[in-house]
Amino acid sequence: MDRTYLPILLLMGFVVVNAVLILALSHLTIRRRLTPEKNTPYESGIPPLGDARERFSIKFYMVAMLFIIFDIETVFMIPWGVFYRQLSCSAPLVTLTNVCPTGKLSFFGLGEMLVFMLILVVGLVYVWKKGALQWD
Repeated sequence: MDRTYLPILLLMGFVVVNAVLILALSHLTIRRRLTPEKNTPYESGIPPLGDARERFSIKFYMVAMLFIIFDIETVFMIPWGVFYRQLSCSAPLVTLTNVCPTGKLSFFGLGEMLVFMLILVVGLVYVWKKGALQWD
């Protein structure tokens, strides 16, 4: 066996042995006293209300999916913001100052984000008109 993997294997072995040992010790030393309070589910200190199998409105899931979609929008905007200077210059940037040469500015960097935002706004207007954001 290659000696470069020996520290990793030793660490993994230590972790597994440690986990098994902790679980075994806790199983051997615990005294179980089941009470009705211990058997109830815990929800952030609030007494549980209703049944766990209660059905949620489809509006809840629609708003959750819309949140995820528009949250991912920001994930795409961060790299665009980082590379905005490179995207808006039709020539390579000047290396020392990281500035676009005179007369070489282009609309590409801003234009592609405006198209992206326009598509998202059209989607938001469509969802709004369909009533997916109404809780009535």
